[in-house]
Amino acid sequence: MDSATSSFHAELKRLHRAPEPEVLKSLLADARLTPAEREGVVQVALGLLADLRAAQSSGWVNQFLQQYRLNSSEGVALLSLAEAFLRVPDPETADQLIADKFGDADWSAHKGKSSSKLVNTATWGLVIGKALVSDSGQGGVLRRLIARAGEPFVRQAVGAAMKMMGEVFVMGRTIDEAMRRMKKPENRGFTASFDMLGEAARTFPDGQRYFDAYANAIDAVGADPAAGHSISVKLSALHPRYEVPQWDRCVPALTEMLEALCVQAAKKNIALTVDAEESERLEMSLQIIETVGRLPALKGWDGYGMAVQAYGKRCRAVIGWADALGQETERRMHVRLVKGAYWDSEIKRTQEAGLSDYPLFTRKAATDVSYLACAKDMLAAKGIAPAFASHNALTVATIVEWAGKSRDFEFQRLHGMGEGLYERLVREEGYHCRIYAPVGGHRDLLAYLVRRLLENGANSSFVHQLADERLTDEELLADPVEKIARVGGERHPSIPLPRDLFAPERRNSEGVDLQDKDTLAAAAAAIEKPPLVPSEVEGRGPRSSEKRPSTSLGTSEMVARAQQAYPAWTARPVYERAACLERLADLLEQHRTELMAICVHEARKTLPDALAEVREAVDFCRYYAEQARGYLVPIELPGPTGERNVLRHEGRGVWATIAPWNFPLAIFLGQTVAALVAGNAVVAKPAPQTPRIAARAVELAHEAGVPEDVLILAPGGPEVGAALVADPRVAGVAFTGSTATARKIARELLANEDRPLVPLIAETGGVNAMIVDSTALAEQVVQDVVTSSFRSAGQRCSALRLLLLQEEIAESTLEMLAGAMDTLIVGDPADPATDVGPVIDRQAYDNLMGRREAMRNSWIKTIDVPAEGNFVPPTAIRLRSMDDLNREWFGPLLHVATWKAGELERTIEHINAKGFGLTMGLHSRIARSAETVEALARVGNLYVNRSMIGAIVGSQPFGGEGFSGTGPKAGGPHYLPRFCAERVTSTDTTSSGGNATLLSLDDIGF
Repeated sequence: MDSATSSFHAELKRLHRAPEPEVLKSLLADARLTPAEREGVVQVALGLLADLRAAQSSGWVNQFLQQYRLNSSEGVALLSLAEAFLRVPDPETADQLIADKFGDADWSAHKGKSSSKLVNTATWGLVIGKALVSDSGQGGVLRRLIARAGEPFVRQAVGAAMKMMGEVFVMGRTIDEAMRRMKKPENRGFTASFDMLGEAARTFPDGQRYFDAYANAIDAVGADPAAGHSISVKLSALHPRYEVPQWDRCVPALTEMLEALCVQAAKKNIALTVDAEESERLEMSLQIIETVGRLPALKGWDGYGMAVQAYGKRCRAVIGWADALGQETERRMHVRLVKGAYWDSEIKRTQEAGLSDYPLFTRKAATDVSYLACAKDMLAAKGIAPAFASHNALTVATIVEWAGKSRDFEFQRLHGMGEGLYERLVREEGYHCRIYAPVGGHRDLLAYLVRRLLENGANSSFVHQLADERLTDEELLADPVEKIARVGGERHPSIPLPRDLFAPERRNSEGVDLQDKDTLAAAAAAIEKPPLVPSEVEGRGPRSSEKRPSTSLGTSEMVARAQQAYPAWTARPVYERAACLERLADLLEQHRTELMAICVHEARKTLPDALAEVREAVDFCRYYAEQARGYLVPIELPGPTGERNVLRHEGRGVWATIAPWNFPLAIFLGQTVAALVAGNAVVAKPAPQTPRIAARAVELAHEAGVPEDVLILAPGGPEVGAALVADPRVAGVAFTGSTATARKIARELLANEDRPLVPLIAETGGVNAMIVDSTALAEQVVQDVVTSSFRSAGQRCSALRLLLLQEEIAESTLEMLAGAMDTLIVGDPADPATDVGPVIDRQAYDNLMGRREAMRNSWIKTIDVPAEGNFVPPTAIRLRSMDDLNREWFGPLLHVATWKAGELERTIEHINAKGFGLTMGLHSRIARSAETVEALARVGNLYVNRSMIGAIVGSQPFGGEGFSGTGPKAGGPHYLPRFCAERVTSTDTTSSGGNATLLSLDDIGF
């Protein structure tokens, strides 16, 4: 790496998480217009607004967006219907989807409100459609008449409308059709950049299909190079594992594929642009783009390009990089400047990861400022051929002002949007505009359409604001520089930094950016070897004041010492106990790398799982500390005058907490600190497979201020747990593990009739099912199934065990699932590229492999794994019926069955009948289906249209019912009181001679 490259790399790192005001400071200076420039820009922009409004009055798409905005229930309904309808293969589910989306919206409020006859006609169709799907009244009669006639009228009408929408936003179903359409009069003077529809490959065959589609498109466009059309390529469409942890695998493969496409495009003398994607892929894409751009075979080709997103804090640095690359390779790099398409998902991902700051701007005006500053750089750059993609009249007018008489650049707009903005500029004033033109079948449109409509229909977008008749021209053309200057460049107040996500109650746990190559490599290097735990676990527990090995203590003596320490601990104010938990949380973060290393080497966790383990433990500490301060203080209760009633929560005594090996830090500490902050002493037993991580956690707890005899570690096997549970001095048990062991504990707690009745908090496993109907997006389903079934080698209580696919989409979904399983890396959990590590020990391995072998004839898909080690191959297994699985297989074995359309309620009944009640998943675009599952499913945690693992403390309290646990939920508001004894004191304040409070009132009378 030379010094220039190293300097650029360092600048990218600095900008990626830099504070927003710091990044905007230089951008504001260069985006600012002089008064004379501002006057000229406004005049041009007013003309463009007039052009846009004229086109809007004759263009039904803009009027449709105006009439059905995305912040209305009708707009959301239409968007949801468009996203799902065309992929539904069976009429029954299609009808349910239509009824679901039509039913609650007020279509009649839009009758005759548009100046477009087509929009008004569509509105009448929606009004009639709602009547047809109504369950009562005249609509119900009409619906039954149509049903009797055997004509699926509504379904056909909706299908036609969705295809019409597809034709508006897709240039053509094939590249040839798209090129013919570009020759139509409405596109005169414009060129196109054709994009083969498809958001991302999920399998290697997907990637090859997209590659072939790009190659075919290059041939077609190259047959007429004089037309000036080009191709846009998404790298994520070419490789299913375009991810930073897979850098060494995907970057060389993608470089090779992009090289082949570029060589082909160069021979045909057409341009090719690499599209921009999520910020975590930026540095990968730059390496790929640079490697290909420097190839001798492409020397002299001036059609190479890339897209850059202005909402990213690194945008300006990337523009500079592209300029330098262009000059060094003696070409002008085609750079398409866009505002950005993944804003909401990037915000969410950063919050979930607990990172220090966002990689993008949090205000729309800040993105506009970034765009203008970068545009100015591009106009001045020697190594860049600029392209400005925008639907914003002010942005376009500013570029026209800055460019002066030059026409040595191009504008770009999306097909189906922005009509009227560029027609006069192109046909009368000599500017060049390229249309970004999607190509593909209507089904492939769905994800693209939703993303584009959300991007351009959001409240803050210019397209949306133009449609708002309440906004004046002055408001539409407000200077973004002034907007940002007024707030000092500060982040949007409604978007807190990730650390403040749960403020003011508590601080979010800190994450590590494992999507950054250098950070990931550093984390992997730091955990390469297991750290030494200060206290040896073999033969020793946590250090005590007498330096006695804890194993020299029997469980009886442990309980005795804890019982002796209990009174002083429970007498300490709750805020002092809570402060110990918060100090422990800070210590856990200080020792994060060490704790991750122990998790990797002892519990065989992958790096992301080890990081999540530490963060969850931190969150438990801070959450329970906050809950204790709020809820474990004395509470005055209402009563008659002259009486005082106070409810107190106090410790019960000594608790035994028994933790599993699959969450040896998070659950071990979660149970333990909950008992501690409630005022109890604790004897904590870790799983025999994972004593080292527990020992280190206990040491840190002692360092945080928990007295050594208040928290005692009890390492050992089942006999230690059994002895603790049998001890009559133990006042409560918190257990996470198998259902069978929980039953044994419950029986033991009731066996001794002389023993007080004590609470048992148990969280066990489950036969966790995911139901998928035919409205679900297969790509999303497959991603969530792979995550839920195989992450952590399937060794999570919440993991997906039973996948239930609607019959009509089962085979196609399983084909994609099989391909996605082929992309998994099974191996050493310390390797950053590993997706699936080994199971915990040989006993687990033998048990799972026995089940797998017994079901060999029913395998849908399995994959190869290393020969040495406890690696159980991720395997999908077909069942004849969902009733054939009635026990939990705790590993990477996924069982699959099907269900029939219209039998959702019956399917839920079958799942409930198994008696487990931990987690359930649903993938459906039908809101009423989600409501049905929510009402009928007897599970502790229901996940809709997402994976089934990764509950967040305080946001997704976790725990089951039935065979899956007793409750209350860990990480929830009702957990701590279960560790307490509730005591009420009622005092008659009149007993000593009158009610002073009552007698002191001014306005009493007799």
